[in-house]
Amino acid sequence: MAKQKIKILVATTNPGKMAELSAMLDLDVDWLSLSDFPDVPQVAEDGQTFQENARKKALGYAKATGLWTIADDSGLVIDALDGAPGVKSARFSGEPAPHQERCLIDYRNCAKVLDLLKDVPTEKRTARFVCSLCLAKSEEILIETQGKLEGVIAQSPAGCNGFGYDPIFFVPSVGRNVAQLGSEEKNAISHRGNAIRKLKPLLAKLLETADYAD
Repeated sequence: MAKQKIKILVATTNPGKMAELSAMLDLDVDWLSLSDFPDVPQVAEDGQTFQENARKKALGYAKATGLWTIADDSGLVIDALDGAPGVKSARFSGEPAPHQERCLIDYRNCAKVLDLLKDVPTEKRTARFVCSLCLAKSEEILIETQGKLEGVIAQSPAGCNGFGYDPIFFVPSVGRNVAQLGSEEKNAISHRGNAIRKLKPLLAKLLETADYAD
């Protein structure tokens, strides 16, 4: 008798991130998001590293829902700022007000980075996007992967695509800022795309061998 299709929770309410991950994994899975569980309490992202936050979210939501759960934590690491904004990337310019628009938060975060680096020459503006992914079941971590994208903080924003720090992150290998790339171009080189590509064969193998019917 064939196994039933497994349900896997992606620990996000962001439809773009949900679509990106499920499309890139392209496995025979019933994908769910946190939007399907409005009563589940939010897991605090108070770890000191991206890996800690990804683990905490995956384990917390897996325990709360009883589902295999994939969580990610990602952000921008700037060498000239001693690794900042790091795990505080989403709230680098301060805690957002309730219902504040994401685009305004992104604008303020980018503006703060550019202001802090205004006297830093190009050769010292090196940075990277980092993404940690974690798949957990109940109280057990099943898979962890990480992806990176190396680049340089631009002198000014460029491009209208993407989100977060994409407008100010220049990728020398493609000669453009991330916000100037189409979605397929971005996924091919992005930190999250790299982490997902590492996760896919491991998850596929796990689905073939694991007894998850219970």
